[in-house]
Amino acid sequence: MPDDAPLQGAGGSRTTVRHAAEASYDPGLRPFFTYRDLGIRGATAESYGAHVVRAVPGQHAEPLWHTHALAFQMVFVLKGWVRFEYSDIGEVLLHPGDSVYQPPGIRHRELAHSEDMELLEITSPAEFETALAP
Repeated sequence: MPDDAPLQGAGGSRTTVRHAAEASYDPGLRPFFTYRDLGIRGATAESYGAHVVRAVPGQHAEPLWHTHALAFQMVFVLKGWVRFEYSDIGEVLLHPGDSVYQPPGIRHRELAHSEDMELLEITSPAEFETALAP
């Protein structure tokens, strides 16, 4: 059996493997990033999402305040750096190994990122609404 074949587990979840050598990055929520789906969305019937986010070289952040309608969101920086601003704590600069938990509905924006930025983002649910915030 191929090692990326989903297997049924308890509660309907599936064991899912994604290999970096076969990774593809697709456009997504932000035009200055590309996204690699790690298979968590399908494995959990969209209860959770996990993806690697990469900066698109030459593209820069549009620092617009916004919120997400979700129950959980966290970011872990893999490479490069990213600067966020949150309505409750202000600006935060994150480097490889740094992480941030973004509470549900927190007003925030991405201010800047390095050309080589890569981060892991985990959300619940996988699909969620994003709204601009004043």
